Amino acid sequence: MLMVMALLVVVVWLRFVRDDRDEDLVSGNGRIEAVDIDIASKSPGRVKDILVHEGDFVTSGQVVAVMDVEVLQAQLRQAQAQQKQAQASVVTVRSQIAQRESEKAAALALVNQRDAEMENARKHWARSSELLESGAISRQQADDDAARVQSTVAAASAARAQVAAIEANIATVQAQVAGAESAAVAAQAAVERIQADIRDSSLKAARDGRVQYLVAQPGEVLGAGGRVLSLVDLSDVYMTFFLPTAAAGRVALGSEVRLILDAAPQYVIPAQISFVADVAQFTPKTVETANEREKLMFRVRAKVSEDLLKKYIAKVKTGLPGVAYVRLDAAAEWPAHLQVKLPQ
Repeated sequence: MLMVMALLVVVVWLRFVRDDRDEDLVSGNGRIEAVDIDIASKSPGRVKDILVHEGDFVTSGQVVAVMDVEVLQAQLRQAQAQQKQAQASVVTVRSQIAQRESEKAAALALVNQRDAEMENARKHWARSSELLESGAISRQQADDDAARVQSTVAAASAARAQVAAIEANIATVQAQVAGAESAAVAAQAAVERIQADIRDSSLKAARDGRVQYLVAQPGEVLGAGGRVLSLVDLSDVYMTFFLPTAAAGRVALGSEVRLILDAAPQYVIPAQISFVADVAQFTPKTVETANEREKLMFRVRAKVSEDLLKKYIAKVKTGLPGVAYVRLDAAAEWPAHLQVKLPQ
C-alpha cells in the first residue's frame, strides 16, 4: 500500500509540477477556449432569415441574421401619424396665441379710448357744474353730463375687464402650447424608439469571430433576448489548466508559456499568463498538514497574443486539448523542444 501511494506521489510530481527535461518548468493539461458571444434578438419576434452557416468567419458589424419587422413597420407608421398630429396641434395652439395677442392689443386700444372718453366727460361735467351755479344751463343738462361721466367710467371698467379676460385666455393657451409641444416630443421619441428597434432587428456580429452553432432557424418565434446563434471571439483565445500550490505560488502574471496541442504536436505556440486564481479549485474539507496543502490546485489561464491570432485566424480552433508549459525562472532559457515553432 505504501508503495502504491509513493508511486502516485511521484506521478503527480512529474505530471503537474515539473517537466522531465527541465526542473524550471511546470506543466498542466488544458483545452483551447475562447470567449463565446451570443447573438440574440432585442425584441420578441419571428426570425426572418439567417445569413451565415456554422463555421463561417464573420467580421465586426456584419449582419448575420434578420428579424421580421412587419409589426414594427406598422407601429412606425402609427407613431409617425401621431407625430404629425401632435405637430399640427402645436401649430394650431400657437396660432391661437397670436390671435389672442391681437385681441389683447385691440382691447388695450379700447381701454385707452374709454379712458379718454371718461376724462373728457369729467371735464365737461366740471364745466357744466360751474355753469349750473351761474344759471347758464339747466339742471337737466347738468344731470345729463353727470350721467355721461358714470357711463364712461363703466365703459372703461368693462374694457379693462375684457383685457384681463384675454390675458387669462392667453395664459391658458400658453399652457396648452407646452402640453402640445411635450406631446410632439413624446411622439418624436416614439418614432425614434421604433426606428431603433427596426435597426436592431438586423442582428450584427459584435466582434470578429466564427459561428459556433445556430440556435434558431428562420420562421421560429423568439422572445426578447432569444438567442439566434453563438459566435466564438477568435481575438481572445486562451488555455485553462491547473497547477499545484508550490508551482502556482511562483507563477506571475505575464509569465511566458508554451502551448503544445495534441492535434499538432510539431508546433509550439507562445502565450502569457493572464490569470492565476487566488482561491484553490480542489480544496479538501480540512487542510491541516503540509501534505494536504500540496493537494490544492489553482486555476491558471494562458492567453495567446491577439497579433498572433490575427496572423493565423483561419487555423484557430477551440476545444483542442493540449499541454501548457510554464517557465518558473524568467532568466532561464527555454529548452530546445519548447522553442517557438509556428506554421509557415
